[in-house]
Amino acid sequence: MNKSNIPASPAQATPPNRRHVLGLAGATGLALLDPTLARAQGLDNTLRVGFVSPRTGPLGSFGEGDGHVLALARKALASGLVIGGKAYKVEILDRDTQSDPARASQLAKALIDNDKVDLMLTTSTPEVVNPVSDACEAAGVPCLATVMPWEAWYFGRGAKPGAPSPFKWSFLFSFGVADFVKSYISQWSAVPSNKRVAALLPNDADGNAIRNALLPHLQKAGFTVVDGGPYETGTTDFSAQIARFKAEKCEILCSFPIPPDFATFWRQAAQQGLAKSMKVVQIAKTGLFASTIEVLGPLGYNLSVAAYWHKNYPYASALTGLTGVQLADGYEKASGKQWNQQLGASLSLLDAGVAALKAAANPKDKAGLAKALSTLQTTTMMGKVDFTKGPVGNVSSVPMIGAQWVKPAAGSKFKYDYVITENESDPRIPVAAKLKSYS
Repeated sequence: MNKSNIPASPAQATPPNRRHVLGLAGATGLALLDPTLARAQGLDNTLRVGFVSPRTGPLGSFGEGDGHVLALARKALASGLVIGGKAYKVEILDRDTQSDPARASQLAKALIDNDKVDLMLTTSTPEVVNPVSDACEAAGVPCLATVMPWEAWYFGRGAKPGAPSPFKWSFLFSFGVADFVKSYISQWSAVPSNKRVAALLPNDADGNAIRNALLPHLQKAGFTVVDGGPYETGTTDFSAQIARFKAEKCEILCSFPIPPDFATFWRQAAQQGLAKSMKVVQIAKTGLFASTIEVLGPLGYNLSVAAYWHKNYPYASALTGLTGVQLADGYEKASGKQWNQQLGASLSLLDAGVAALKAAANPKDKAGLAKALSTLQTTTMMGKVDFTKGPVGNVSSVPMIGAQWVKPAAGSKFKYDYVITENESDPRIPVAAKLKSYS
């Protein structure tokens, strides 16, 4: 017998080399043998979505409901997505910035470099959104953000008025100065006052953007603005600002401090006699959530806020199918805490992010996904998102409405109720009550 025709025994067989294995297994085998290389060649069928927000630290109130929202999103995405006829798993990688801008940047870079995210989502204030957006812009990773004044995001990151957008990878749907102006003027007109406005604005991205853009609009609308001057975050003595506001007989407060700073200021304002002369106390960046109002006790009643979401908004989540009331009720039942407006905003961010993935021909192609974001038109719990006609490139404006913290009805298990007081930016949103004077 010709030995060359005898099959080799397992012991005699020559182990297949890597080239032979790849020839037999093809691209699918490559994905199993080398996941990192598979990602690079676009063979991975898992879409990785980064979600960066502040869940602890001074800005932690913005993220206190994110765990609940992320659980809802993961449940809705458990069976994955089918895009362009291909099935994808979806993995959401959430990170807490601890309210630290430097940490926000580091987390974003780690998600980009180590976790190879396909899409980055980020929310809540320039201290979070700007460093994450910058990291994505530098790395060429699509990024979608919300909840901060768009001027602080756009001009605060180097864009120039009248010039084309310098951004290719980062996008924001959020409110802007024009939305604040519309809500504030509508809200303040409901209460008789001398139209003298005390402006308490910090020396940060939000404060400087509002100082340069909002205050001139208020002056044009007939209000006299008294600027207390840029103060540093963490200030513990606001006596100078309070004395000036009292001397100028201000009856409206317009403020943009972080929660701890406003609590310090407003307690001192009450002690030094400023609070009792105020007809409207308008707060932003703080006072958005019950947790930041409860620390003020009775001083929190009748504070007014421009809100970017309320549970009575008439829009549902495309991702989960939940209405605003269902989302709020589910959170209260699960957590025992009062609902807050960031619930709807964080779910809107996830809604819009998933809509962008679906709109891309190939969601693993970063350039294609960025293009899908640039033309995205969808409806979220916050309202319509349309990047084809933003106030500037890479921005879609969403409405702001007026709201106020008031004493709840008898029998409520919470200390405050949060009611809608004006809807100039979106008449479809129901108004519940007229604004009450603070003093």
